[in-house]
Amino acid sequence: MPQLSLYIDQKTLKKIEIAAKLEHLSISKYVVRKLNETMNKSWPENYPNLFGSISDDTFNVEGPKDFSDDVPREVL
Repeated sequence: MPQLSLYIDQKTLKKIEIAAKLEHLSISKYVVRKLNETMNKSWPENYPNLFGSISDDTFNVEGPKDFSDDVPREVL
């Protein structure tokens, strides 16, 4: 497996060490996971299950907007 060397400051290294420890991962596995999350953007796990989970009247789908009162753009 290829290896990568990074130069980072002590403060950043300490944050990575703490975060990896909290997730019970080695520093290497933690950094690989974070890089993959950044490079392979996707919806969080179980995101589709959130649909319809809020039953609050303030969360309504707005209808189409009426832009008839808008000022026309200046022609350049």
